[in-house]
Amino acid sequence: MTRENITNIPGSRILIVDYGGQYTHLIARRIRELEVYSEIVFYRDLNRVNIEDYDAVILSGSHLSVKSLDKDAVETARKILMEGDKPLLGICFGHQLIGYLLGAKLSTGCSEYGRTTMKILSSDELFNGWGNSEVVWMSHGECIEDLPDSITLLAESENKVVAAIKAVVNNRAVYGVQFHPEVHHTVKGRRLLDNFLGIINAKKAWRTENYYRYIIDELGREVTRNGVAVVGVSGGIDSTVTALIGKKLFGDKLISVFVDHGLLREGERELVVSSLEKLGLNPLIVDAGERFISKLEGSTDCEERRRVIGEEFARIFSEIIEKEGAEYFLQGTTYPDIIESGGTRKAASVIKSHHNVGGLPEWFRGRVKILEPLRFLYKDEVREIARLLGVPREIIERHPFPGPGLAVRITGIFTKKKLDVCRRASKIVEDVLGEYGLYSRVWQAFAVVGDDRWVGVKGDARSHGYIVTVRIVESVDGMTADYSKIPYDVLDEISRRITNSIQDVTMVTYAITSKPPSTIEPC
Repeated sequence: MTRENITNIPGSRILIVDYGGQYTHLIARRIRELEVYSEIVFYRDLNRVNIEDYDAVILSGSHLSVKSLDKDAVETARKILMEGDKPLLGICFGHQLIGYLLGAKLSTGCSEYGRTTMKILSSDELFNGWGNSEVVWMSHGECIEDLPDSITLLAESENKVVAAIKAVVNNRAVYGVQFHPEVHHTVKGRRLLDNFLGIINAKKAWRTENYYRYIIDELGREVTRNGVAVVGVSGGIDSTVTALIGKKLFGDKLISVFVDHGLLREGERELVVSSLEKLGLNPLIVDAGERFISKLEGSTDCEERRRVIGEEFARIFSEIIEKEGAEYFLQGTTYPDIIESGGTRKAASVIKSHHNVGGLPEWFRGRVKILEPLRFLYKDEVREIARLLGVPREIIERHPFPGPGLAVRITGIFTKKKLDVCRRASKIVEDVLGEYGLYSRVWQAFAVVGDDRWVGVKGDARSHGYIVTVRIVESVDGMTADYSKIPYDVLDEISRRITNSIQDVTMVTYAITSKPPSTIEPC
C-alpha cells in the first residue's frame, strides 16, 4: 500500500518498526492473519511516516545490540516510547530497547536459542488463554535485568531471563517480550498477538485477497501497456504464481522461460513443463546443464556457488530479454529469500545469498526493470493466492526447491558423481515418503551429500563410500522449522534403499537440528 492511501484502509493499522530482524515480516504476516493491516518501516525511515495514522506500534527483533544502535535511532525510539501515545509492543531486540530506555540494565551471556519453557509470574490480559508455564521460541544473545520500579515483570524463562515486561507510559500500555510470538514454535504466540490487538481495541477488516488486488493494482500502474516481459519459471509455486500474475498484466506479451540448469531433481523437467502447459504457460525451454555444471565443477564455497549460478541465470535471461526486446523481468522472490540474502536494508545480516536476490549481478539489475510481486509474502500466503488463481493442488503442495537446485545440497567439493548420488538419493527419500502417505505432511524432504566417507561392507568386500544425510522438516512458512519425527520403519526403508541401490553410499544419517540454529538447506 502507498502511504498516500493508508488512511483509506478499512479497520485498524499497525506500524512495525524494522530493526533488521529476520522475523520482522513474519510479525506483519501474523497481524494480517488476525485480519488487521500491518505495515513495516525501516527504523531509519521513521521520519517518512505519520505515526498518528496507526493504532499501535511494534518494535521488531534484530541481530544488532541495543548498545550498538546509533544515537539518532535511540532518540527516535525514545520519542516513540516516552512522548508518543500509541500502545507499544517490543519483541526480542524491541523488548530490550524498551527496557533499556526505561532504565533496565543490558546484559550479555544470557543466550537462549530455540524452544524454551517460560513461566508467567504476574497475571495480565496479554497472556489471556496461556497457562502458568508455556513453550516459547527464543533467539537472543542479550537480555535485560535489574528492572526499575516502573517496569512490571510478567514472565521469566526457565533460565531466569526476563521474558516479558509491562509498563504504563503516558497512560498507555507498553509491553516487551524477549521471545518471538510471531514464529510457529511459540505455541500460543498467535494468541498473544491477538490479545495485544484486543488490548488496543483493534478493528479487524483486512483480508488476504486485498493484498492480491493490491499487487495487481500497483503493478498495473508500474508497467507500460503492451510492454514485453520475461518471467523465469521453475515449476515451483512461487514462480508459477508470479507467471500467472504476469500473464494477467501482460497477456501474450509475457514470455515464460524454463532453464534446465542440470541441477534438477529426477524427472523434474518433464513434470514442470507438463504442469506449466496445463496452466497456459507454455515455456521457452533452455538446455543449459553443461553451461552451469562446467562452472561449478570443483567449487567448494557455497556462497560462491550461489553467486555463479545467479550470474549464469542472469546471462541467460539477459540474452532472451535482448532478443525479445523485453522491458520487464519478473521473478518469484519471496520474503524469506530477501531476509536470508540480507535484503532488509542495512541492518540485516546475510544468512545466505539466493540466486534471485543476492546472486543477481548489478549489471543485470540496470538492464531491465525487475518486478517481484511476491517479495513481501511467505510461502503459505503464496499458496493462498495460488488457490485464488485456480492453481492445481499438485503444484500447490509440491515441496519447495531452491533455485540453485541440487548444487546447494552438495557440501564440500562439487563433482558430477556427488550430484548423481544426491539426485538419486533425494528421489528415494521422496518416493518412500509418498508410499507411506507422508510426503504432503512435511514441508521439505531431501538428501545431502558431502565429502565425508564411511567404511562399509558390500558384497563381502570393503567399501569406502559417501555419507548421505537425509533432511526432513516440518514448517509453516520456512522461517522456522523442526525436524520431522519420521517413524523408524520409514527411516529404515529410506536407508536400505539408498545403500542398496547407490553403490557409492555406505552410510545414511538423519539431520535432527531445528531452524534456527540451523537452516533448512545445508548451504
